[in-house]
Amino acid sequence: MKKEDLNTKSESSSETDLVEIGDRQIILYDDDFNTFEFVIESLIKICKHEILQAEQCTFLVHFKGKCSVKKGSLKELEPYCTSLLERGLKAEIE
Repeated sequence: MKKEDLNTKSESSSETDLVEIGDRQIILYDDDFNTFEFVIESLIKICKHEILQAEQCTFLVHFKGKCSVKKGSLKELEPYCTSLLERGLKAEIE
């Protein structure tokens, strides 16, 4: 293999790695079904928020329509997002 080929491969490989391990976030969206108490409880139980953090996120979701509730890699966030969805909350990973 030529030296140029090695450089090209490592550059494209590291670009792929950055996309896969780059920081993502779970966005929680407002809905008309779940109570403030339920959302707060869910954020504490699933996302390990402190009470104040969960309350603030819940108010942001209510008044702004959405809020970032957890950051990390895609692999880290998938189980959290799945658990929120299983509870009937509207969430996605961005």
